[in-house]
Amino acid sequence: MTDTLHFRPVSYSRTTLTELMIPSYANFGGKIHGGILLSLMDKAAYACAAKHAGNYCVTVTVEGVHFLQPVEVGELVSLKASVNYVGNTSLMVGIRVIAENVKTGKIKHTNTSYFTMVAKGEDDKPTPVPGLILETREDGRRFLEAIKRRELSQRYQAELATSKTILQVEKELHLLQKERCKVAF
Repeated sequence: MTDTLHFRPVSYSRTTLTELMIPSYANFGGKIHGGILLSLMDKAAYACAAKHAGNYCVTVTVEGVHFLQPVEVGELVSLKASVNYVGNTSLMVGIRVIAENVKTGKIKHTNTSYFTMVAKGEDDKPTPVPGLILETREDGRRFLEAIKRRELSQRYQAELATSKTILQVEKELHLLQKERCKVAF
């Protein structure tokens, strides 16, 4: 194997998926369903990850799904995906979603999300992925940010697991007094 097969540049798998938002994608409020956008983001993440990995990839986690602005029927939605980080068998794909009003030309950023994908081999087991060639300072920043994102996620999961095991409901009931709930137990 040559070195280029062990590593691929970020630009190799950068992917843009663009789709027109049609009435059947709308909810009762006339805005595009968040589920439609999540499905499109998953497709973009898959295309980007599979191209980099050269293998089938599956979604493991989705982070940072915050719908900043609504998407309207008739707008063109573009999902810009790039591999931000690679581990041994996993990849973190960053996706920036923008919506464009084709009549006015107005473009709005609707959200940015991060999909962790795992490459699968013919045996359906995780398989190694090529390393990542960071071509720009922005690529380097995104890779470093992904490392921090992983560290924070691992700490959060550990702290949440600890909190669940030591949480004593009776001692913490006072926290519910200022919340919009009624205790019926």
